[in-house]
Order: sequence, then C-alpha cells, then structure tokens
Amino acid sequence: MTNLSEFTFLSSDGKTQLHGMLWEPEGVAVRAVLQICHGVAEHIARYDGFARALNEQGIVVAGHDHLGHGKSLPEGGTPVYFGDGNTWNTVVDDIYVLHQRLKQRYPDAPLCIMGHSMGSFLTRTYLIRYPGTVKAAVIMGTGWQPEMTIRGGLLLAGILSGLKGPDAVSKLVTNMAFGAYNKAFGDKPRTPNDWLSADTDNVDRYMADPLCGADATVGLFRQMLRGLRFNQTPGNIDRMDKNAPILLIAGQDDPVGNMGAGVRRTHDAFKRAGIKDVTLKLYPGLRHEILNEAAMRDTVYGDIGAWLDRVLG
Repeated sequence: MTNLSEFTFLSSDGKTQLHGMLWEPEGVAVRAVLQICHGVAEHIARYDGFARALNEQGIVVAGHDHLGHGKSLPEGGTPVYFGDGNTWNTVVDDIYVLHQRLKQRYPDAPLCIMGHSMGSFLTRTYLIRYPGTVKAAVIMGTGWQPEMTIRGGLLLAGILSGLKGPDAVSKLVTNMAFGAYNKAFGDKPRTPNDWLSADTDNVDRYMADPLCGADATVGLFRQMLRGLRFNQTPGNIDRMDKNAPILLIAGQDDPVGNMGAGVRRTHDAFKRAGIKDVTLKLYPGLRHEILNEAAMRDTVYGDIGAWLDRVLG
C-alpha cells in the first residue's frame, strides 16, 4: 500500500514554488529513500507506477517538477524554461533542497537518487557538486555528446538567444536537439515521438498529456549543453564520490545514448575516475522510456529493485 501526498517548496531561484510528490509505503518498514529527477518536457507524476512498486520493497520515493515543467510552471510562465542566468545549477540546487527536506523527514534512512534523460544529466551534475550526499545513484537514459556537437549547439543557441531571447522556441533548435532521434526508426515514423518508446500506447499517452511534449526553449537547450560539457570534463568526474554505487541503465535502441555507445562511454569514464561500483545494463529492443515499455516493465522494475537491494544491503 502507498500513501501519496503532494507538497510545494521554494526553488533556489528565490521566487518559484515547485510542486513535489511523495510516495510512502504503508505497513512496510522504510529501508531507504529514492529521489527521482524527471526528464525534459515531462513531470514527476509519470513515475507513479514505478514509485508504488518500490514502496512494496519499503523504499520511499519522492521527486518534484523542475522549473518550467509540470505543476512548477507559474501562471503566465514559459514552459520548458529554467529562467535567466546560470539556471542549470539552479535546478541542481533545487534537487539538493529537496534532498535536505527528505533527510530531515527520514534521518535514519539512506538516501539514493535516480535521474532519467535530462534528469540523468542533472543527476550527474548533482553527483559532482554534492558528493557524499547519497548512498547510490541510478542514471537512466543518459548519453555522451562529442565536444564538437556541444560547441556547435552552444554557438547556435547563443545566436538565437541574442536574436529571439532565451525564452523563445526555435524549430531549428528543436530539430537539432530531438529531430534526429526518430531517424533510426524508419523514414515514415508514426509520430514525432516514436523514439521515446516501442510501445505505441505509451507514446500516445505522452502526446495526450497536457503537461508533456512542449518544445524546449533556446535557453534550456543552452543550459543543458553547458551541463553536458560540465559532466563530461574529467576533472569534474573525479570529484564524484568513489564509494557511491552507480547503475547506468538504458534501452539498447535509445538514440539519446547513441544506441548504447554513449552509455558505455559514460560507464568507462566513471571507471577511469575510480568509481568502485559501476553497473551497466542495456535492454535490447527498448528505446528511451524503459520504465514505460509494457512488454518489459516488470523486468525493468525488478532489475532496478534488485540492484537497490544489493547496494542497500
């Protein structure tokens, strides 16, 4: 059984109330807390089924809608926009604010973190900037971008930001960021989001969700590229807690991870940095949203649950 509650807290931007959700197990002793960081153009409520499954193992689950996402978008605000300035770090700081709240609520439970897609990159920045604060990390649907791609994207985003403003939406940026993802799945995709999932029902639910699917702003694209560069800098990776186990998990057919190649490169970089326990798991036939693939959902849930069992002891 699950006790689900919703809450708000002040973002580290000093002005935005962020919407959060907390899934607490009922009738089961609490073993750990898992904080989830969602992906771009989605929201934390999409993790409800996964959270309830972990509750059965005695794991509390919590997360919030990032700035510009879900119910953390103020009335009149710009969707999929973090705000002005160095806002990648603002969003990472928000993750730490919620971490502190969870630590106060569950002082005796180990705290873990999990990030999907954009949330995986935010989690990687969090692990660099706040080492030693979590027991373990699940990094899902992540990747690795060549420096030339990052450089070109930053140049384009900088130009467009100057011309249109950082809160503008650009089809050029959208196509550069996500347009190529569908190409791996045929010349005539059913929808623009086929790359998300081999499960057509999941794709349709995503597209029907009013809190999903908005185009990323130029400013968010720019901030994400800066975050990717930060994450991939060897000296920054060296700052991560070498003793915190990491699970890298993704679909083998996920274009965000370059069909597994970017996930493997991330794994190898972590190993070179001396992180002692790094597990790599790729699922053949699965794409980006591995938690929502109906045919494999129980397997993926079970694998993550078993890994958490192992590292929690």
